[in-house]
Amino acid sequence: MDPKTRSAAIAAACIMFGFGIVAYFMPTLMLALGERSAPAAGILAVVFVAGFFVVFWLRARRQHKDD
Repeated sequence: MDPKTRSAAIAAACIMFGFGIVAYFMPTLMLALGERSAPAAGILAVVFVAGFFVVFWLRARRQHKDD
């Protein structure tokens, strides 16, 4: 494994770990937010899922630009 591949793997693991922690607390966050506004809880879920894909899409663009 060369240094470039290793740093990409470490970055991906950190991103997955961060999103995993947020996903673990997501039901609690949605219930708390849902007590105030059900649409806001739905928007939170959509933003979370979209954010996951956007982060990896941005990383792919950055890596492609560096090559």
